[in-house]
Amino acid sequence: MAARPRSSRFIRDSTGLSQAPTKTSPMARQHPSTPILKIISGGQTGADRGALDAAMIAGIRHGGWCPRGRKAEDGEIPAKYRLVETYTSHFAARTEQNVIDSHGTVVFTFGKPRGGSEKTLAFARKYRRPCLQMDLKVVTNEQAALALLEWLQPGGLSTAYPECPQPNPVLNIAGSRESEAPGIQVRVQETMLIAFNPPFYPTGPE
Repeated sequence: MAARPRSSRFIRDSTGLSQAPTKTSPMARQHPSTPILKIISGGQTGADRGALDAAMIAGIRHGGWCPRGRKAEDGEIPAKYRLVETYTSHFAARTEQNVIDSHGTVVFTFGKPRGGSEKTLAFARKYRRPCLQMDLKVVTNEQAALALLEWLQPGGLSTAYPECPQPNPVLNIAGSRESEAPGIQVRVQETMLIAFNPPFYPTGPE
C-alpha cells in the first residue's frame, strides 16, 4: 500500500497552485457526467502503458503517438497498443504531439518530474493545455483517483483557461518510465481503474 501523503503538495495543476483532494468533497465521490472519449499516451514503459492498459480493461478507446519504429526503453512497443508512429524516433516529437492532440494531460511521477515528464509539462504550458501532475510516491491510488475526478469537473475539465474546458475529453497520460520508477505502471493502471470504473463508462469496439 502506498504511503499516506506527507504534504499537500503532491498535485499541481495548470494554474501552478498546489491542490489536494478532500475526503468529504461531493465532487470527488462522483464520476464526471460525461465519459472520457479516449486515453492517449506515448507507449513508454511505466505511466504510459499503465494508462493504456487501464483504458483497455475499462472499455475506453485508446491511442496516441509513439516514436518511429515504436521505440521504447524495452525495445518495440507491443502491437496491442494502438499507437501511430511519428516521423522521427525522437521521444520529444510524440510527447509534443500527444499534448497537442488532447484536451488535457495528466503526468504521474514518483518524486519530482524530470526528463520526459518535465518536457510534457513544458509542452502543456506552451500550448495552454490543462495539465495535472501527481506524485504517486506520496499519495495513495484512491487519493490520486479522487483528485483526478475533482479535476474532471462534470461537463468538462477544470482549468485556469476559460476557453479550454471540453466535455468528453481526450486525456493524455504521461509520466515516469518504469526503469526510473519501478512499480509505477501498476500504480497508474490501478489509479485509472478506480477513477474510470467500467460501469460508469460505455463499452464497445475501440
